[in-house]
Amino acid sequence: MKSGAETYRVEDTMMRMAAAFGFNESQSFVTPTGIIFSLEGSDPSQFVRISERGTDLEKITKVNHISRSMADGVLNMNDAFLALKELEKVNLSFPIWLQIVAAAIASGSFLIMFKGIWADYVPALIVSGIGFSTFLTIHYHAKVKFFAEFSASFIIGLLGLLAVNYGWGHQLDLIVIASVMPLVPGLLITNAIRDLMAGHFVSGLSKGAEAFLTALAIGAGVAVVYSLWL
Repeated sequence: MKSGAETYRVEDTMMRMAAAFGFNESQSFVTPTGIIFSLEGSDPSQFVRISERGTDLEKITKVNHISRSMADGVLNMNDAFLALKELEKVNLSFPIWLQIVAAAIASGSFLIMFKGIWADYVPALIVSGIGFSTFLTIHYHAKVKFFAEFSASFIIGLLGLLAVNYGWGHQLDLIVIASVMPLVPGLLITNAIRDLMAGHFVSGLSKGAEAFLTALAIGAGVAVVYSLWL
């Protein structure tokens, strides 16, 4: 859940791990902010609070690999536990500088995909890089994701306006749209829809609400710049 997995995937993985060691009647209930799990028998239920959520698809893949190895009998209980504890400590995220470079290149590519002109490629690249850097910095210090997204989109809108007004950029709308694309909650929206389709209505609606608030923060940041400037 901390790495961005779908709710039904978390429940299914836990149930399969338990079944691999003979606990076929275990029960699990997962939401974006907490997990409740109970083995069959007299063992008490366990609750784990989830306070932070991000995106780490590689870690999700590795957990799935451990789960399958348990189901196939390759890993015993102790080895699987040690593998999961070791994986929990490992930071598989890309370096910050690489994330910023990737976001900048992606935004420049989105600009061309949206039928922008090549003269705006470098402005979109720089505006996006600065905006994404702002998002990472504020989110690290403030721990409030929506405020970080609002601030980043505000900076993107401001830099886009300055670039166009000083003749460095040409198509303001495409520069801004392309630059905010790395902030768009695409994975969150996808997971919300998949959870709703799987019948996890609480998780699906809560993730959908989070995605809506994120989109609102992004749009509000750009709108504030436009309203103050125009």
